[in-house]
This record gives sequence, structure tokens and C-alpha cells, in this order.
Amino acid sequence: MNTVVVEKTLSSGQTLQIVQGDITIEEVDAIVNAANEDLQHGGGVAWAISKRGGATIQQESDEWIRTHGPVTHAHPAWTSGGVLPARFIIHAVGPIWAGDGTDDAKLASAVTGSLRVADELKCKSISMPAISTGIFRFPKERAAGIIFESTKNYFGANGNSGIGLVRLVLFDNTTIRAFREVWTTVFS
Repeated sequence: MNTVVVEKTLSSGQTLQIVQGDITIEEVDAIVNAANEDLQHGGGVAWAISKRGGATIQQESDEWIRTHGPVTHAHPAWTSGGVLPARFIIHAVGPIWAGDGTDDAKLASAVTGSLRVADELKCKSISMPAISTGIFRFPKERAAGIIFESTKNYFGANGNSGIGLVRLVLFDNTTIRAFREVWTTVFS
């Protein structure tokens, strides 16, 4: 069972939550998969989503790549949710941490792109992981600030968004502590 750790209603009206749990059991319109540009779901969150969601997810991902080519940071792909409770999976490509000065913008672009795709799909609720903080090694605290700010900025610029709920679903205590620490700074 997933547990809400902290919640905030943004000035734009959306509810933002940090949730401890498993993104694959989220009962929302869309979940975000931390994907690679080729949508090969072999590790991390992508592997867990694909394994639990069934073979359809990889088949639809392969078809997306055949039709559209590699996925970019700014333009996530999407598939059905397979047998997951979520109707859609938005496949966001976060940056592999390089520390070269472009990582922050790439992560912000992945978050903004995911929210844009959710709006295009007429989603009212979306759950996302701590994009890039696992096997892509993006520093957790830095990612938290970017994810929070990108979310606030997206809704500030898109007053007509139909999304009412954004859940950041985090699995481990280390990530939850990092995100809560930044939460206090951003939302105090």
C-alpha cells in the first residue's frame, strides 16, 4: 500500500504529494516511467513497470520507436498501462548525470514534457518517480528541487491544465528523506 508522506496544494490549484511506495500499483490516469531513449525497459523503474505491466508495454514501446525514433528529454513517449491500474505510461528520458551543466535543463525538460503529455492525454492524475536519481545517478536533492520547481512552473504557465493531482512516488527511505528536505525549503 502506498502512503502519502506530505502534501501541498499549489497556488494554481493542483495537489502535489510525496508518496512512499510502488509506482506500479498507483491508481492514477498515468504513471511516468524513467526510460532510456530506445525504450528498452531492462533496469530500474522501467524494468519494474514493464515486468508488472506485461509484455504489451515493451511491444508498444518498440512500435513507438519504429514509428517516431528515439525519445528525447523534451518529448516523452507514451503507451498504454498494460495490465497496470494506470491507463497510460509516459516514458520520460531523464539525463544520465554528467555534471556538465546541461543536466538540470534536461531533467526539467523531462518533467515538463511528462506533464504536457499527461495534459494531451486528458489525464487528471499522474504519478512519477524520482527521474534520473537511480541508475542515472542524478543527485537526489538537486533532482528534487528541479522536479518541484518544474512542476510549479508548468502549472503556473498552463492555467488550463486538467491535471489535478501529481504524486511523486518514491520507493526508498534515502530518496524520501532527500525529497522531504528540499520540500521544506521550496514550500515553506
